Amino acid sequence: MDHTMRRWHLGQFGKQHLQLQTVAIPRPGPGQILVRVAAVALNYRDKMNIDNGTGGAQVQPPFTPASDMAGEVVAVGDGVQRFIAGQRVISTFWGGWLDGPWPQGTLALGAPGPGMLAEYVLLQEDWAVAAPLHLTDAQASTLPCAGLTAWMALVEQGHLHAGQTVVLQGTGGVALFGVQLAAAHGARTILLSGDAGKLERARALGATHGLLRSQHPEWQHEVRALTEGRGADHVLELVGGENIGRSLQALRQGGRLSVIGLLGDAQLQTSIFPLLLGRHTIQGIGVGHRRALEDLVRAVDHLRLVPVVEQEYGFAQLPEALAHLERGPFGKVVVRADR
Repeated sequence: MDHTMRRWHLGQFGKQHLQLQTVAIPRPGPGQILVRVAAVALNYRDKMNIDNGTGGAQVQPPFTPASDMAGEVVAVGDGVQRFIAGQRVISTFWGGWLDGPWPQGTLALGAPGPGMLAEYVLLQEDWAVAAPLHLTDAQASTLPCAGLTAWMALVEQGHLHAGQTVVLQGTGGVALFGVQLAAAHGARTILLSGDAGKLERARALGATHGLLRSQHPEWQHEVRALTEGRGADHVLELVGGENIGRSLQALRQGGRLSVIGLLGDAQLQTSIFPLLLGRHTIQGIGVGHRRALEDLVRAVDHLRLVPVVEQEYGFAQLPEALAHLERGPFGKVVVRADR
């Protein structure tokens, strides 16, 4: 094995300050595994952290970005029992959140926890799970954040089942995972997008209905019509701002709103009356714990679910990959550390 590796380093905020460094490959200490990274899936959170450190927890440079990785264990430290060299793994999003309520102070990977945009990474053995058997490294790398977020909202917390209706917003990683999981559970989906071409592509994944935002700015009324007045069982709120009012109006009485993203506005602005009259449940989803990720991996293997990767970039092409992320991909953008 070589003694040096490449990693991306951010010395100060702004993607223009990203530097590709050559550094020594670390060695695993007690309880740690050394992983040769194959693929890193980018999240909108990574862009926000690179731009100004606002991708969730406040972070400050210097750091190596990105939380979602698939790779191979190449060495283990003393006392490691979960993995051996040669096993394929994916990272967890939260380092050390194993199950149950979120432990305060737990580090999110990719800042303030260790970043995955490196050819080798050190992880505590509890911060990884076995990769799905049938997925490529690029596909597997999309599960820790986007895949698990959709799983937590709809399955772990939402108890999704056949016959229900799910409303999803946009055609990024979380929304498309939601389409695929809902279809696999026998639920129907209503997908909102500003791009008619992306809606057509989503129908091929199992989306039942597609609503173009320009044609249906008050889309909640169309959801009501498509559900014969009943409303949706689940809405995944990915926009924020005034859009949350539409989401609440689209829900059936007692329906569930999962607040996940803030692509439009970090503030939630709505009247309280739709919530009171609708008796809805509003839940915040901050990705999820390791046990749920292990459940998702098993489901992905059982269902033969294939995550949507729109494009893969070489390791030195991170700036191009980030530009693609800013344009709004259909599914996920992945950086290959092995290229």
